Amino acid sequence: MYEVTENLADRAYRFIKQEMQDGALVPGVQLVNRKLASKIGVSVIPVREAIHRLVSEGLVEHVPGAGAFVRNPNREDLEELYVLRDALESCAAAEAARYITPHQLDDLDALLAEFHEIRELVAKRSDGHATPAQFNRWLDLEETFHEIVIDASRNRLISKVVREHRAVTTVFESQRNSSKLLTLDLATKTCDSKEQLLAALRAGDGPLAREVMSAQIQRGCRDVLAFLRQQERRS
Repeated sequence: MYEVTENLADRAYRFIKQEMQDGALVPGVQLVNRKLASKIGVSVIPVREAIHRLVSEGLVEHVPGAGAFVRNPNREDLEELYVLRDALESCAAAEAARYITPHQLDDLDALLAEFHEIRELVAKRSDGHATPAQFNRWLDLEETFHEIVIDASRNRLISKVVREHRAVTTVFESQRNSSKLLTLDLATKTCDSKEQLLAALRAGDGPLAREVMSAQIQRGCRDVLAFLRQQERRS
């Protein structure tokens, strides 16, 4: 009986973690035992055990009297994730320059066109930053862009580590309520950087692709952390 419970708990754990990795369970969302149990097809006991395991791993936060929530990363968490992304995605970009397909390049081109469209919309705004809807779309584009580059590297280990640590998803999901972060200056720099990366990928220039990706991630880290510090001072 104990063995069956353990197997069901493992199943619940894998399901919840996959939902988090896929972005279906984003930071701040409450984990409701009965709803998850119904989705997974188990009782609440294995779900409870799975959530305890996720709490011990630091992926879920238990708030006394309120329940369990997908953990919102703090500034230190984000800084560590950016370091991880820099190491892995810079390498992925260099590898992608060798293996990227014409279809993947076309997909990146299409995403870049959307980045430029949003940049133009931000340029027309009097308050100097994106609307929440524009910013959420921008983050969706960012996440897809980086995922394509990682896939194009054909390095399964890089892909596995990025996915398991939710390195890309967590960084972008944590910014969802910070639309003021996307200014015209940031949008312009991002578009320019992505154009440089695309040119390097198209030319098969691995060292340049690595350098551009690293600079892009490091700039993103500085901008996001500076914005968070500014918000903290105001609150």
